[in-house]
Amino acid sequence: MDEFRNKSGNKAALVAVIANSILTILNITIGLMSGSYALVSEGAHTLSDIATSVIAFIGFKIGQKPADEDHPIGHGRAEAISGLVIVLFLAMVSYEIISGAFYKIIHPELITVPDFYAAIMAVLGIIINLAISEYIIRIGKKIKSPAIVADGEHQRTDIFSSIAILVGVIVSNMGYPILDPLIGLVIGLLIIRTAFKIGRENIDNIMGRVPSPELENRIRRIANKTPNAQEAHNIRVDYFGSYATVYLHIKLDGKLSLEESHKIAHQVENNILKNIPEVKYVMVHACPLGVEYDHEQKIDK
Repeated sequence: MDEFRNKSGNKAALVAVIANSILTILNITIGLMSGSYALVSEGAHTLSDIATSVIAFIGFKIGQKPADEDHPIGHGRAEAISGLVIVLFLAMVSYEIISGAFYKIIHPELITVPDFYAAIMAVLGIIINLAISEYIIRIGKKIKSPAIVADGEHQRTDIFSSIAILVGVIVSNMGYPILDPLIGLVIGLLIIRTAFKIGRENIDNIMGRVPSPELENRIRRIANKTPNAQEAHNIRVDYFGSYATVYLHIKLDGKLSLEESHKIAHQVENNILKNIPEVKYVMVHACPLGVEYDHEQKIDK
């Protein structure tokens, strides 16, 4: 599984860097030739995509490192941290694009009407970005990598940017050249929206947001199906990038010996690890059946 995950992550990063390098060269070159500020802005955006793909890949590789003495549960949160670094890059790029667009809007004499080459490039951008973003997101979800998914979501933004550029070129040539820098402004705002979404998801990951009810119910069913284990409760899941740790309580017959209770707890751990691949560590606490107490207490009374 780890080898497959490593190969898939490498492939996603390589495809993203190659595709964005080609798009950057084409967008900036054709944008300058055709006089389209929106297309040059998109070129700056795709240039940043190369940097963010590299950042996502670095985070992915660090997250793959095994647990050590200083990091006993592994390095998985490096992927979420790299997602936040991507957000910073997006914020800087969006600022440059938005400020440039406002300058053009305030000084309309600087605006030129883009020619049909810009429209052709916009169509090409839609096709390439659609294919690449879907490919990267699919790999990221398959290997459960927040960094790779964040990079794919970033790439998907370029689809809407290219559509906006295409509309802008057509309308500009109909006598409304002001639309070209306005489209550049829209691109900048779309980048901010993507940055907010990526930032929120990765902060939730780092801060240990409550997992989906489906995952929690799945853990509960697996624990309760283990012979002699009953009423799994107080389930807590902590995400570490692509994998998670699980802490839960189970109820056991109070007449069982310590050795028997220990064995059942380990069976519950093994069953969860076996049936939920993204869970790498499980800690089970045994409670005596029929005894109720406040789990928020630090010490039983």
